[in-house]
Amino acid sequence: MVNLSISMADAQNESLSQVILKERKRLLEFIRRRVPTQEDAEDVLQDVFYELVNTYRLMKPVEQMASWLFTVARNKITDRYRKKKPDSLEEHFALRAGDDGDKLDISDFLPSGTNSPETEMMREAIMQGLVQALDELPKEQREVFIMHELEDRSFQEIAEITGANLNTLLSRKRYAVLYLRERLVNLYNDLF
Repeated sequence: MVNLSISMADAQNESLSQVILKERKRLLEFIRRRVPTQEDAEDVLQDVFYELVNTYRLMKPVEQMASWLFTVARNKITDRYRKKKPDSLEEHFALRAGDDGDKLDISDFLPSGTNSPETEMMREAIMQGLVQALDELPKEQREVFIMHELEDRSFQEIAEITGANLNTLLSRKRYAVLYLRERLVNLYNDLF
């Protein structure tokens, strides 16, 4: 009886090894396109294979192995983003440590240095994406975002200019930030 359980474990291990060797590269590529760093991709991949091992150990059959692995990977990526606290634009525009204390400007996010054709194309793509995304915002959200982030006005100043109360302005800005983040994530991923 002992030999039978050892041979079953060996067979499981061999089967798992074959699946991992066969699907690792393709799965890692899939994950890498959806997470910010190679390290994150490796972590997600390990989570997926851990889930696979647990499923095998519980003797649960997996019919469509590749489909199952990609579904688990997609779910692990989603879980990772749900747990992660989203960055606010305020953090992106925070004061530079050790600098002269100026706020970051949109030009700080644009490629600098030489004016090579690639740099110019990237700079143009970023600006075009940002302008298009801003144009898609409702007028009130766009105005609050531009005044607060780009013109560096306080919410109190914006309230005096627009006549809207502070909570309304905060809400408009929040919706603008959420929309811009969602709208520009593909551009960011494509460029960086």
